[in-house]
Amino acid sequence: MDAQNNIGVVGETPASKTIKCQIDAGFGRWIATCGGSIAITTYQAGKVAIVGWTGSQVHVTMRAFARPMGLTAQGDTLALATADELIILGNAPLLAGDYLQNNRYDALFLPRVTYHTGELNLHDLAFGRQGLWAVNTRFCCLCHLSEQFSFVPRWQPKFISQLAPEDRCHLNGMALVNGEPTYVTALGTSDTPRGWVESKADGGVLMHVPTKEIIRDGLCMPHSPRWRDGKLWLLNSGAGELWTIDPSSGKHTVIAQLPGYTRGLDFVGHYALIGMSKVRSKHIFGGLPVQKRCEKLICGAAVVDTRSGKCEGIIEFTDAAEELYDVVYLPGIFKPAILNGQADGSRHGITAPEFSYWMRPDPEKPEPLPMPGASKRLEGATREHPSHVPQPTAVS
Repeated sequence: MDAQNNIGVVGETPASKTIKCQIDAGFGRWIATCGGSIAITTYQAGKVAIVGWTGSQVHVTMRAFARPMGLTAQGDTLALATADELIILGNAPLLAGDYLQNNRYDALFLPRVTYHTGELNLHDLAFGRQGLWAVNTRFCCLCHLSEQFSFVPRWQPKFISQLAPEDRCHLNGMALVNGEPTYVTALGTSDTPRGWVESKADGGVLMHVPTKEIIRDGLCMPHSPRWRDGKLWLLNSGAGELWTIDPSSGKHTVIAQLPGYTRGLDFVGHYALIGMSKVRSKHIFGGLPVQKRCEKLICGAAVVDTRSGKCEGIIEFTDAAEELYDVVYLPGIFKPAILNGQADGSRHGITAPEFSYWMRPDPEKPEPLPMPGASKRLEGATREHPSHVPQPTAVS
């Protein structure tokens, strides 16, 4: 398989900032048979990338968002943290097949609720029993969103004496157990503005939320703790490693080492999806163990077999994207699209529980520029749910 020629990429990225990507044969085989697609956020490039399978090739869709960071999925709902907003997006499957008809999407995520949070530097997100949880990195706390306030603090580390917009410990990752936040990661235990930077290489900690106790210290910029199959997983990011860790003893096992700063973690069966980033050589990210171990770092997402630690495949971003934050698996959806609030489709698509409509622009307003497939959209035309989604086949 020719990796570069077996990718379809669509999006509105300006030509001067075109994100290029390539896949290896292993990733192509995996995405063709994984039963879904993946979403990746790159705050550095300002994009959400959706990687799916058409039945014959890998398909990548790029959509612009302002500094997208944490991303989480629950059924037909996505939550996305951006520079100063948290956006809730809902899937509109009745409209998906008619959006850019030449692409024939099977899911279409439209913005439905936007929380204007201000610049909280939100990192990990997760749906739990009490609703949506967010890691508020600027104020070093776990929080809920609010219709009245920028956020509502719910938990903070015991060494943080005051909630202030000072990023004192760089609280970043969160793992829920039985729907409740149970483990978090931070890059330090400082109680001074950005004090964590001084010990970035070995000051990271894993904490137990209910007791506020530190389970393990001495970590190298840890991220993305996850509870899966009765095990606690995390990324020792500065070393480019995937770990499992025993919460009772703090002892860890290195499952895999990868050629990148690891950040963003999800699971599909016995496979782990892991985001990898290049390292900014200056400022806070320079001089990390992964740089000493690997001659060249890459930006992309790796598929790792957690039984063997073997990397089965990689999708690599080769131009214009160097740092990723989150990676999320979308089960049962093979070719989804996602729209931001500026896209015409997000305004013209009207949805309800039992029906959906594509609405023509207001005839009293100036006619907008035509969109692909717009001439085939009829006002008041409802769409049926897809009765069958073709199962993907292996890449030859």
